[in-house]
Order: sequence, then structure tokens, then C-alpha cells
Amino acid sequence: MRTHEGRVEAVVPWPVAALLAAGGGVCLWLAFPPYGLWPLAVGGPFALALATRGRSARWGAALGMLLGSSFLFPLLSWTGVFVGDLPWLALSTFQAVFYAALGGASALVGRLPAAPVWMAALWVGQEAARSRIPFGGFPWGRLGFSQADGPLGSFAAYGGVALVTFAVALTGTLLARAVWRSLLGRRERRAGQPRAVAILVAAALLVPVVGALAWLPLPGSSLTAGGPTATVAVVQGDVPRAGLDFNAQRRAVLDNHVEQTLELAEAVAAGTASRPDLVIWPENSSDIDPYKNPDAAAAIDRAARAVGVPILIGAVLDGPGEKLTNVGVVWDPVEGPGERYAKRHPVPFGEYVPARSFFRLFSDQVDRLRRDFVAGDEPGVLDVGGVRIGDLICFEVAYDGLVSDVVDGGASLLVVQTNNATFGYTAESEQQLAMSRLRAIEHGRTVIVAATSGISAVVAPDGTVIDRSELFTPYLFSGAIALRQNTTLASRIGAGAEWAATATGLAALLAAVVLRRREPHRSNVPSSARHETVPRDVHTDKQGSR
Repeated sequence: MRTHEGRVEAVVPWPVAALLAAGGGVCLWLAFPPYGLWPLAVGGPFALALATRGRSARWGAALGMLLGSSFLFPLLSWTGVFVGDLPWLALSTFQAVFYAALGGASALVGRLPAAPVWMAALWVGQEAARSRIPFGGFPWGRLGFSQADGPLGSFAAYGGVALVTFAVALTGTLLARAVWRSLLGRRERRAGQPRAVAILVAAALLVPVVGALAWLPLPGSSLTAGGPTATVAVVQGDVPRAGLDFNAQRRAVLDNHVEQTLELAEAVAAGTASRPDLVIWPENSSDIDPYKNPDAAAAIDRAARAVGVPILIGAVLDGPGEKLTNVGVVWDPVEGPGERYAKRHPVPFGEYVPARSFFRLFSDQVDRLRRDFVAGDEPGVLDVGGVRIGDLICFEVAYDGLVSDVVDGGASLLVVQTNNATFGYTAESEQQLAMSRLRAIEHGRTVIVAATSGISAVVAPDGTVIDRSELFTPYLFSGAIALRQNTTLASRIGAGAEWAATATGLAALLAAVVLRRREPHRSNVPSSARHETVPRDVHTDKQGSR
């Protein structure tokens, strides 16, 4: 309870606040695949803004932790499907801490004028931190990634995923302020409250309206508009079985992709399919190092020569030293292996173990990964059959900078080589595809997703999924795709929108902290000028007192 010259600041009752926070997290979870109920994404910012209103930073942090936990534990359940509960619980708990910080900060800035704007900016700042800390961050579950099917998704073309997140959060926080004003107005019968509520609701509704209008000048769902075309083939060879031991069948995985490519070559020879300009294989399509294994090299050569065009394969190379390298290699039908891209962001605890001796103190499971992967240092811009592609390997599609780098390097087509076999029939593949859809909108490029076991997909520049595979089935796509060179505003400004929003949120937080410290010295200023207050007969939060 915070007192101000005989008044108390109203808050949502604590049990209701806890239910709001937990419910907000569930709304966020349902907004993402496999459910994809994207309008519910505003429920997270709405719930957190309403629940933390008038509370201390400490209790705001507790509510943020509750929201983050109810969101991330179900969202990331796929991380423990084959390796046990410990990685899932540890990752989800650690990621929820960022939401705790967001809740505490939201409680502080909630007392400022124009609080919905500052809280929305803090959502962007929280995701910026989570995308970088620690070990390069983990951007899974950013609000923007839930919006490929909604009008707010169009903001990606103007300010990237960060601007989509800001739009979602602003809609939710404006609605929360409208609800608060409405409740306060009924209790206090303040003059002008209905008008203020109407303005807030109109502002919240205006955000998706602007988003819908922003779709109009963007590229449509045509794969062939916007530039010269190339015929691209995507091969999903499938794996013998799901799980961690798919790697024990690595020759079978390679042979599956070879056979699918040979079938394509037969269709081309029979005149039932157009000859492609390039063929895309997924990550881990050759886990046998073709530079050191003549049999693997011969199998890839056979496929490339049969189809008569270069193949972008996904390979695991033995080296340097005791380490491994995850690469995309351009395999020419005449010259063999040529340009290659080494994955720049190996997954911590999935492809390498940071501080292995330290984490071994908590679990010897870290030693299940016997050899670490080494990171590459060059963007994945490759020439494949005369087509300049931007290669991203698996989770790299989640990282803004890695995607921007290949677009800045001149890629006219984005390719995501991925292997999701280790996650079985979970929602991981759908969630990753949702990220690829936002990247298509953000950069105005067609995105090709090539997966060993699914989901492979072809995504148009407006985020529409034109074609896709099912999980654990062979799949082949071949069609003409425009090689686009136009750049969106988001491509040109890069991380500008994210940094601007983050700086705005931090400035508001600093102002809130300074003003709060000065409060005891402002007794000459009426409390009503500093806080929305209600009479003593309205519920107050005793748990949030200091």
C-alpha cells in the first residue's frame, strides 16, 4: 500500500493480479503455433500492465515471473522431449527471469504519463536483452513472431520484428489503461472519464488498423513477381526415425536425399518437371564429412550430375582439430564442392557446451555432447547456380543480425537449412516456420525452408506459405521464384527500431526511478497530480507495500 497525504493508491486485488499474470502467459502461449491464435498475443502485455498497476517493483517482478513461466514452460516443452526435463526446466526458468525484470520495470513506469508507450517500449527492450544474453541469447517467443497471420505483422517491413512486438504490446497496454480508467471512473465518478476511456480504446484499435493499411504497398503472395526468376527445387529426404539417434542412421539420411534428387532428375528427363537452376538440401543431409569420406562424396556427386545443377547440401565437417563444423556447401555437378558457409551461431548446450566443467557440476548430461561445434565468422551469402542466396542454418533464422547480414550482402533469396528430427512431432517446427514467415515480410524476400524431416516450406514475400511438407515424410518442391533486389525500410534501418524502443523504455525507467526517490520531498504537490488515487473504501494492495 502506497499512501499519499491521506489517500491510498488503488491496485487490482492480489489474487486477481496473479490470475491475470498467469492468464496473460497462457494467452501468449496460445498465440504461437501449434495453436496460432495470434490476436491473443495482446493479452500478455494487457495482463501485465493491469496486474502491475500501482504495485512496487518487487511485486511487479513476481507477477512478471509468473507471466513468463506460464508462457515459456508450455512454449518450450519441446526442448526436453528427448533429453529429459532438466534442460527444459532450466531454460524456461532462466528465460522467465527476463519477464520478471519486465514486470518490475512496468510497475515503475506505470505511474508515468503516457505509461502504455513506455511499457510497450520495455517489452522490446526485454526481447532485445533476451536475444543476446547469455551466450548470444535465445529469441524464441518474441511477440512479433506470433503475428504472421495478423495485420500487425506488416510492421515487420518497416521496423523489423521489434516494431511488431512494440505494436502488439502497445495495443495491449492501451487496452489495459482503458480498463483501468473505466473501473476508476465508475468508482470515483470522475468527470471526463468516459471520454478518456473512449480515446484509449480508439487508440488501441487504431494500431491494427494502421497495420492493415501498411500491408497495401507490400509485396503480395506471388513467388514470381518483383524480379527475374530462377527455378528452385527443395528436397526433404526424411530420416529413419525421430530422436537423438537419427544421427546413427546418417548414411540412410544421405541416401534418402540422394534418392529424392534422382527422382527429380528422372522427372526432368521425362519432361514432367522443369529443370531447376539449383537444388536445396537441408541441414545435416550429409552428416558424413564428404571432404574426408569418398563414399559420401560419390553419392552427392551422383545426385548433382543426375540433376545437372548445383546442390546446396548441409554437412557436418570433421574439424578443425577435435571440433566439428556445421556447414552449407555448394556442390557443383562438374567441379564438386565449392563455396561454403559455416554456421555462425551454434546452439549452446545443443552444438557446444560453454563452461563445460562448471555446468558438469549440475549434470553430467553435458557430456552427452562429446565434441563441440565451432562457429563460422562470415555471413552466409553464397552463389548457387548463379543465384545469390542468403544461407541461415536452423535457429539462426531467429536472430535479427544474422538475417540482416545476408540481405545486406546482396542475397535475393533466403534459405533456412534446418534439421528438426531431434524434436519429433512437437510444435518446434511450426514455431520455427513462423519466424521464417516474419523474415519474409521483414525483408521482402521469398524464404525457402529445407528440413530433413519437416517442416520444409516455401514462403512468399508477404509471409504466405505457398507450399509445405508434413513431418517425417519425403517432400519435393520445384518452382519459379523471383530473385528480388528491392529492400524494405526494415532492411535499411537494421536494428534501429529496436535500439530506439529500448532506449526509450530505459529512459522512462530512469525517470520513474528518479521521480520515485524525490516523492518524499514533494509534499507541496497534491498527490492527485502524481498518481491516480481512489478513496479509502476501494481495495488496496497490502502485499505490495514497502
